[in-house]
Amino acid sequence: MENSTPYQLLGPEGIRRLADEFYNAMDELPQAATVRAMHARNLDEIKDKLYEYLSGWMGGPPLYSDKTGTVCLTEPHAPYWIGPEERDQWLLCMETALDRIEASDNLRAMLKTPLFRIADTVRNRDESTPRTNDPDVIAIG
Repeated sequence: MENSTPYQLLGPEGIRRLADEFYNAMDELPQAATVRAMHARNLDEIKDKLYEYLSGWMGGPPLYSDKTGTVCLTEPHAPYWIGPEERDQWLLCMETALDRIEASDNLRAMLKTPLFRIADTVRNRDESTPRTNDPDVIAIG
């Protein structure tokens, strides 16, 4: 299937597994701690949102936009400090999820550049999250 979309290659079940494994990786990888901290303790709702978004983005039913009326990524991520490090943590989680679902080389090649573009689109800072050990600092941003 040379002209297949990622949706055709994975199907809805594969996309669901990808979304679940993405957030499982985020929950488990110490290297993703900064982006994990941007999410609620329970990841069930955000797993559903990612599944719905990826369904349409990968060429299937536009579940996310049907619910929200938009596919804008920058607005929901605006409150969070997302620099290159956070972007790369997100990409690490996605790469781990692709490993876990045993994505084909063809699918990986198809997704590599578009996934980077998505991750870089939500980046809203040139630097990554500032770190401080100063107990007098209440908030950074």
